Amino acid sequence: IACENDDSKRISIFCSACQQTIYPYHLLYHKKTHKALTLLGFASPQRKTDNKTLLAQRQKLISKLTKIPKYSETHRQKIDYSFEFLMDNHTPTSYCDLANINNPSTFTEVNNSLIKALAICQDKNSTWQGDMEDRFIVLNNYGNRSDTCFLGLVDGSHGVTAAETVAAELPLLFLDQLAQTDSSYKKSKDEQQILDSFATVIKADYREKEKIFSEKPGNDETDKANTYEWIHKAYAKSFWRMDRLLRLGRNEVSKVRWSGCSVVTCLVERIPSEETDGTEEEERKHSENTTHSPSARTAKGVAGLLHIANIGNAHAVLCKNGKSHCLSKEHSTSNISERERILQNGGNISINEPDGLVEGYLRTTRGLGHHGDPVLKRSVIPVPHTISVPIDDTCQFLILASNGLWEVLDYNEVLALTLTTFTRYLRMYESVQQNGTSPYVCQHLMPLTEDNLNDSKAIEDLQNGTEILYSNTDIIFCDKLASYAGQELLKTVSPVGSKPLPQFEEDTKMHPSNCKSQTAGRGRVTAETLYDNAASYVSEQLVKTALAAGSRDNITILIVLLNGCNKI
Repeated sequence: IACENDDSKRISIFCSACQQTIYPYHLLYHKKTHKALTLLGFASPQRKTDNKTLLAQRQKLISKLTKIPKYSETHRQKIDYSFEFLMDNHTPTSYCDLANINNPSTFTEVNNSLIKALAICQDKNSTWQGDMEDRFIVLNNYGNRSDTCFLGLVDGSHGVTAAETVAAELPLLFLDQLAQTDSSYKKSKDEQQILDSFATVIKADYREKEKIFSEKPGNDETDKANTYEWIHKAYAKSFWRMDRLLRLGRNEVSKVRWSGCSVVTCLVERIPSEETDGTEEEERKHSENTTHSPSARTAKGVAGLLHIANIGNAHAVLCKNGKSHCLSKEHSTSNISERERILQNGGNISINEPDGLVEGYLRTTRGLGHHGDPVLKRSVIPVPHTISVPIDDTCQFLILASNGLWEVLDYNEVLALTLTTFTRYLRMYESVQQNGTSPYVCQHLMPLTEDNLNDSKAIEDLQNGTEILYSNTDIIFCDKLASYAGQELLKTVSPVGSKPLPQFEEDTKMHPSNCKSQTAGRGRVTAETLYDNAASYVSEQLVKTALAAGSRDNITILIVLLNGCNKI
């Protein structure tokens, strides 16, 4: 398609608090407004207040506060800050240049019948960050097993050393633990040699401490309810050992505070279909057949499993039947149970906004590394949250992302943006095919128009479904229905109270789509390049939205298109 439509409209998203359509670069101030109104005691986040009402409410709150025996000057300051913020009537900049992403999205070949496409997009966020401290992991045929892959995202903190080390060595440590229980996981000679070199660090006394993971008391009912307890223990031991290896301080620059990281990982494994009798030979043949035949990738019932582990503030979100399910846990000072754990064990949390810092230094309460400061490390523990989730044809997307995304968008906002961006891309491609455009012309990009935005019909089938979860820890299960997922997230009209704004430069370009042999028709696309390019496009849009929404951290997004995405 020729690049004629340079005035294509920009992305806008729904605020999950008030359901208003907001441009990304208005979202930061919009959410601050919600917080300020809530702190001043206004029940509705949509309530419009004049200066007279704000002043009266402030005086009322301060009057009540001064009558309390334990008067809090900090709370008084929060009231004043909120009042001043609302009185100033902030109007954010109407334009944000998002044309350049430091590391454009790239799709990665994954030989797994559960996955249609996988793409990674990163941005250093040079406005706020000097270095890119995030790293990612994509390993095919993990443990020499077909249809098994290991995905991970490492969000570095205060240096890149820990993140680089974890990205290189954690998969080996986890594989070693899996192989001890399941002989189908194989280690190569090189991998075994590296693991053997760790023996000088993981000594007998340290192995004694690890028995807490393998000798955890349980009963038959627990074992039946949690079939994958052994995988959760393998995760726990591998994280434990990884943290011990980071204590060596290899390649660390500072002598006082060493780098650390948050981690989210996912082991994706297929469950053999009922047609195979379980023999290795037939399973291998079945694997080969499903790998080369996209239409044969879907099995009845549960097709595979996701084994998730996270530590810190890197998260994984699954889109199933149009609903967002958070498969990870927030380990930061905003988590009440984490705050209580630290304080009960003699740690300190500062009064820094918004939720304080561990020992006045770190927001995350769990992580790998941070060994340079023994006082800090006493509170920041290397214990991951783990969960196992069966996946079937109703599972559409899996998103792993660093804190740079989650600090400005919540799970439902990310899900809704992903659904509609992906649907928009498919409608755009279908329109190209129906119009008979030459595949060599659509090789460069497809402008997004208002005609391609009505996604409600495509999302109607995503509103029902049940989930079965297996977990050995407290499950943080975000079961909020993304009721706005099917709405027009990518509006071509201006949001409420906003004036028409200039176009993002990036959105006036054409998105690469190598359409060599793709077939028209929704749900009948057979060319893998379509899904590869769609995944790349969606990941780039998420990164650009996070930048526009005011993210101050490195941003890394790993998006996986699962088999259910072809039903959208």
